[in-house]
Amino acid sequence: MPDRLPISVFIIAKNEADRIPVALRAVRDWADEVIVIDSGSDDATVAVSEALGARVLFNAWRGYGPQKVFGEGQCRNAWLLNIDADEEISPELADEIRALFAQGEPACSAYTVPILPLYPFQERGHPWTAFHHPVRLYRRDRAGFKDALVHDSVVVHEGPIGQLKGMVVHRSFRSLAHHVDKVNGYSSAQAEDLVNKGRDPSWLSLLLLPAFAFFKQYVLRREFANGIDGIVVSHMYAFQRFIRLAKARELNRLRRRAARKES
Repeated sequence: MPDRLPISVFIIAKNEADRIPVALRAVRDWADEVIVIDSGSDDATVAVSEALGARVLFNAWRGYGPQKVFGEGQCRNAWLLNIDADEEISPELADEIRALFAQGEPACSAYTVPILPLYPFQERGHPWTAFHHPVRLYRRDRAGFKDALVHDSVVVHEGPIGQLKGMVVHRSFRSLAHHVDKVNGYSSAQAEDLVNKGRDPSWLSLLLLPAFAFFKQYVLRREFANGIDGIVVSHMYAFQRFIRLAKARELNRLRRRAARKES
């Protein structure tokens, strides 16, 4: 269609049938193609995505970075837009992207976007809390995801980086229980990554980090703007920062114990 932008949107997903429709509906009317990289869903993710116009491909899970690198390779356009299955391009951001391409080739090689976190118990997120501004829109010949297993991010190799103001709404957790489950799995991968890099958390970091993490989220990242909801979110952030260090300490001790037994 002539009114579609020369952008390939790609999304990695697994068991996201309940959330991915919001992500797909926000981009399907103006992006040239939408690709979902499924890593083995046993719910209706594939069927739902295809019904909403996405091309679905399977790729076995090897980590966040490798999965997104694979997704990049499946896209046919020079310009790529990456979003997660639990994210939504706001109408304001969609209009901003349209305006960016209205005059032809955008001036920058890549563009950052603000991520607005939103919990199920929140009616709306305060824009002050959109502290994270990753690169999500970029030219594939000048930028791309690194293949890190845990920390997936776009590296820009050439050209300037612009900033877009429209929000990406991030509904990362279905509930507080889902947050705990997700942190449990993700922190295990983070802990292993820390240990493999030679990190062994000290007693001082375990003692002080939770308090600092709460302060960082509540004050520096301005969760106070969300009132009581901000207190809950900040405590959850402090927990996820703490538990990855606690697991790294545990893993280090278990490995040392195993090494002693072998010797």
